[in-house]
Amino acid sequence: METGTTQEKITLAFINDKSPILDITCNDLVASGMEIIFRSENIEDGLFQLSALKELPQICIIDLDFYDRNVLSQLQELKTQYPTIKLIAHSDIDDQKVGKDLLDIGFSSYLLIGSGKDDFRKVIEGVIN
Repeated sequence: METGTTQEKITLAFINDKSPILDITCNDLVASGMEIIFRSENIEDGLFQLSALKELPQICIIDLDFYDRNVLSQLQELKTQYPTIKLIAHSDIDDQKVGKDLLDIGFSSYLLIGSGKDDFRKVIEGVIN
C-alpha cells in the first residue's frame, strides 16, 4: 500500500585521496539508497566538478589534508561558492580546535578516519534532517 510520500534520494560528493576502505564505504552508501554524484581527489578538482553540475549534491564529504597550507582557504572558497551544500569533514585529527575551526567555516559535522558505514550513514542522515 502506497502512502503517497516518496523518500528523496540523498545525493553526495566525496573529495578525498584514493582509499580502498572509503571505496567500500561509498559502495555501502550506494547500496543503502544514497547517490554519489562524483568523487575527486582534491578540493580544486572538486570545485571544477561542482561547476559543471546542473544539480548540486546535498552533502560533500571532504577528507581534510591539514598538511596542505591552502586547505582552509580552499574550504572557504568551496563554502562561499556553494553555500547550500552541507559539508562533512573526514580527518584523522581528533582535536577540539580543529573541530571548532571547521564549524566556523560552516561544516555541519566531522567524522574521524576509520569511521564505518554506519557512522557515515548516521552523520549524513543527521545533517539532512
